[in-house]
Amino acid sequence: MTQDFKATVLDGKPAHASNRPLERVKKLFRMRETGLVLIILALFIAMSFASPYFLTWVNMRAMAMAFAVEGIVVVGMTILLISGGIDLSVGSVTALAMVIAGLLFLSGVDPWTASALAILACTAIGAIMGFFVTVVGLHHFIVSLAIMVIARGACLLGTGGRPIGLYTLPPEFKFIGQGSIGVIPVVIIIFLVVVIASDFMLRRTTLFRKVFYTGSNEKAAAYSGIRTKHVVFFTTTLCSALCGVAGIIYMARFGSAQPTFGIGMELNVIAAAVIGGASLSGGTGTILGAILGVILLSVVSSSLALLDVSVYWQDIIRGSILLSAVTIDHYLNKRRR
Repeated sequence: MTQDFKATVLDGKPAHASNRPLERVKKLFRMRETGLVLIILALFIAMSFASPYFLTWVNMRAMAMAFAVEGIVVVGMTILLISGGIDLSVGSVTALAMVIAGLLFLSGVDPWTASALAILACTAIGAIMGFFVTVVGLHHFIVSLAIMVIARGACLLGTGGRPIGLYTLPPEFKFIGQGSIGVIPVVIIIFLVVVIASDFMLRRTTLFRKVFYTGSNEKAAAYSGIRTKHVVFFTTTLCSALCGVAGIIYMARFGSAQPTFGIGMELNVIAAAVIGGASLSGGTGTILGAILGVILLSVVSSSLALLDVSVYWQDIIRGSILLSAVTIDHYLNKRRR
């Protein structure tokens, strides 16, 4: 055995194999998700000293239930952003799902059927937006802005601007929003199912891989044989459908339909997706990153409330976080190009 060959072998393995664990660690720390996890852990540690109520079971449960339902909307927004679109109507459509289901229930329809019809209505709204984007040729921003105003107007028209009390909702329906299996709220279980299923499909299925190709370069994707308009139509419809699901869970959780619910939700949802790595230019993003973005914003909101920070300052801080995330996204895209 020559000296050169001995130098390339260590205990029967190539010498460069000994560097693989180090390379994996470096790759792990370069991931955006790792940075988010470290920031969240740092906030948890800081808040555990700043407030004795932060790490209590009541606060953790409330925080988890809050980001879980909003996280379902974030999943849809993330997939839409990856395809190159955006939806400003998510808050209004979520509220509209509650209002439609609530009015149907009060008119005598059972809550399960009413909820299914409300989700179908939200899906139809997404399909209408997809039509105007893919067939008429309008931009997502303008179409979703118009739908945001129309959906909010429909909520106020149907309720007269007053909340709808749904005090007679059956316990088995309220269970999806208020119940628990063991110590785990049902809301969290539904959220995890949506996240795991979406993440798996985004990583493993051909249909969802086309979402990345379409968002990265729609023209090149079309030349390669991908029906990009179908992809954009699908992601737009999916986002609205998930808003419908979130709206029904909110209704079951609070036992009412709030026509003004979700004002400003689009800010939190877009911020969470962009913080998690979804690009406003399309083509990049992960479900895990987006969910970590939701958790980060939820921890920040809970921390500000526990520290008795004014609600006006909370809006300023959330807006600043969004601006910072978009700036970082722009810088990363510029470097990538």
